[in-house]
Amino acid sequence: MALRIRTRITDLLGIDQPIVQGGMMWVGTAELAAAVSNAGGLGILTALTQPDPDALRREIDRMRSMTDKPFGVNLTILPSLSPPPYAEYRRAIIDCGVKIVETAGHKPQEHIDDLKSHGIRVIHKCTAVRHALAAERMGADAISIDGFECAGHPGEDDIPGLVLIPAAADKVKIPMLASGGFGDGRGLVAALALGADGINMGTRFCATREAPIHDNIKQAIVAGDERSTALIFRSYRNTARVARNGITAQVIENETAGLPFEKIAHLVKGVRGKEGLDQGDPEHAIWTAGLVMGLINDVPSVAELIERIVGDAREIMLRRLQDMLSA
Repeated sequence: MALRIRTRITDLLGIDQPIVQGGMMWVGTAELAAAVSNAGGLGILTALTQPDPDALRREIDRMRSMTDKPFGVNLTILPSLSPPPYAEYRRAIIDCGVKIVETAGHKPQEHIDDLKSHGIRVIHKCTAVRHALAAERMGADAISIDGFECAGHPGEDDIPGLVLIPAAADKVKIPMLASGGFGDGRGLVAALALGADGINMGTRFCATREAPIHDNIKQAIVAGDERSTALIFRSYRNTARVARNGITAQVIENETAGLPFEKIAHLVKGVRGKEGLDQGDPEHAIWTAGLVMGLINDVPSVAELIERIVGDAREIMLRRLQDMLSA
């Protein structure tokens, strides 16, 4: 790729383009992550997609057999009655010599401290400026700030990226990725203009040939538009943005009726979600998707996608904006 967009993020992570693939449950495997890294971005394996720390070690080894470029591992920490062995997953990451980790979720201090003590660069995902500042104080090397448009958990403040990104950029001193609603060159230019140093994409990378999900799901993303997502778990203060389908409607109906989470747990189990992604049935379970569905019209290879984003960004920065200034 002839053009390289250099920012503080590319310098920090040693990548060619300021484009990062977010950690995604069931999707962040070596096939996708290696393709992103090989195309000049930063691919990220999702630790908890692997059933145990030893499986993660094997996946990291498999990743290294597919790319010699920088890559990272996502470790998401969520409160749970029966949490996975986070410390053991963290130890697997450290033992395997991974250089970049994306953390997300609840109380990351212990993890940031341990990772940093082993020379690992930490990107922490946040949904609010106050959380970003807290992560900066904890020692994170970079922030990924998630606007309300994002897939998965957008937080409870409902602040879209157009405001959240510059609000964070005004206060956060370390490099920052913009996340939520990004999928093309226009978004990359906008993120840079708003004060970010790059973009983090999830849903857009799901609709690529290398994404390890059934093509029917990819085509459902293409067929959807900006109205094709819904917010669930609002009443439980654990809001999640997912694709609209029959299961989503049932969850919202039960929430509206005031039912406790235990009454809908069977509808939203992670294993059920993986079954839907593997079998290609968009109605089988809930599955995460962002508002960027409205900007996704095809299923290219990862390399084609990144080249297109960078090329379009260049066209906007060097031609369109220059033409406006000289008019």
